[in-house]
Amino acid sequence: MEAGVTIDFFSVESGVLPRPEEMSSLSLAYIGDAVWEIMVRRHLLVTGELRPNRLHKAAVRYVRAGIQAKLARYLEPLLTEPEQQVFRRGRNAKSAHVRKNADVIEYRHSTGFEALFGYLYITGQFERMQELGAGCIRFVEE
Repeated sequence: MEAGVTIDFFSVESGVLPRPEEMSSLSLAYIGDAVWEIMVRRHLLVTGELRPNRLHKAAVRYVRAGIQAKLARYLEPLLTEPEQQVFRRGRNAKSAHVRKNADVIEYRHSTGFEALFGYLYITGQFERMQELGAGCIRFVEE
């Protein structure tokens, strides 16, 4: 890397990341998984728990495929048409593997859920991401 070149890891400005329509659904899910994970981790830190082992155990409650599939069903009626298309694209993506402890249908819905959050992140729709994420956190906690 050239001296003086900086990398902006948090920018979603045009030209920094590929446009979502140029990305595979699994690539959207890849970044969406990380986005959802950071939202969950931040939420858990705000609750006051600081012990890593307990934080990890609590986070699993929000990020495992089964709960993400339920969250996808919860979100479906709230999604705009473009968001529904991204979700369906992610749900229908063919992956070479299925996570352990998840059946194929759960895994596919989970991938759609992650693709949706990846799409919102890549397109810079942070308020919408916050709105849907907050609803999902409330859903898990109820």
